[in-house]
Amino acid sequence: MKRNPLLVQVEHLSARTPAVSVEKLLEGFYPSPRFGEVSFASYRPDPAQPSQAQAVQALQAFGQTIDDGVRMGFMGMFGKKKAAGRAGIYLDGGFGVGKTHLLASLWHAVPGPKAFGTFVEYTNLVGALSFRKTVEALSSYKLVCIDEFELDDPGDTVLMSRLMRELADAGVKLAATSNTLPGSLGDGRFAAVDFQREIQVLADQFDVVRIDGEDFRHRGLPSPPQPLADHELHAAMRAEFGGEKRSATVGEDDFATLINHLAGVHPSRYRQLLDGIDGVVWHNVHTITEQSVALRFVVLADRLYDRDVPILASGVPLDQLFTEEMMNGGYLKKYYRAVSRLTALAREAATPA
Repeated sequence: MKRNPLLVQVEHLSARTPAVSVEKLLEGFYPSPRFGEVSFASYRPDPAQPSQAQAVQALQAFGQTIDDGVRMGFMGMFGKKKAAGRAGIYLDGGFGVGKTHLLASLWHAVPGPKAFGTFVEYTNLVGALSFRKTVEALSSYKLVCIDEFELDDPGDTVLMSRLMRELADAGVKLAATSNTLPGSLGDGRFAAVDFQREIQVLADQFDVVRIDGEDFRHRGLPSPPQPLADHELHAAMRAEFGGEKRSATVGEDDFATLINHLAGVHPSRYRQLLDGIDGVVWHNVHTITEQSVALRFVVLADRLYDRDVPILASGVPLDQLFTEEMMNGGYLKKYYRAVSRLTALAREAATPA
């Protein structure tokens, strides 16, 4: 079928190789559009869960400890006075209780310079810049927010422990949220004792705030829409992204070509890989069998979700994107999150406006 180039502009993500400066990488450390305008006032605590309102109060009080004066850079950190109180605050709770909303609200409430990113984005930043340059870049910040702190990779855990310790020594305030293994739902929620055991060097610098509430993932993963036949994708793409009053840029790729291309693009640049993309179309999605490939794809799934990019696809259903062994292995929380997010984006494309 012939596409209308005035309504749907097609690009190939597998042809993009973004080159990003240090400054541009750091500019990307802010809450996703989903949390672009949230605030403490827009958070609605559950009256049946007093810890939710208490968490709001704790974060507001923590935000008030962040000095809004001019800070010295990394080279002058030994000459500046550290703010009173503990360096960090840690939100401990299940999925769906509003931790990211509250973390983003804190970020919006305090003056800059400041950074907001996921645990994986910070480890990728270190990989792109080097550890020392990352410390130098972030040591002049007033606040560093780390969403979805993960403990499934010992190397990354040690790396982030060291980074957070050096930032705390430089006077930077830290705020983080925890993540939960789907296999641990019920006893779940990354307790303070686990935090102290795994991050011993930082435990005494953090106040751990528990947020109780119903964990929406007790309900299990939602079923994704049925994949389209490959010959149906172009018509579906025009119906979803075209129209008389709007135009869109769509990233259309063969799935195998795309995942091979991701190996040559540093994950820290996946955000820029999606610049200007309003939707994606994937041909012949197949189950990923290699762990390294799957973990890279999880990062892309997170960036797609951050930008609310709808997905149209042919091939296997998205809940078969990763092998059963992966979905029950050491990185299962990453894969569950990716499948849940990709399913939401596929449903968005499948639901008529």
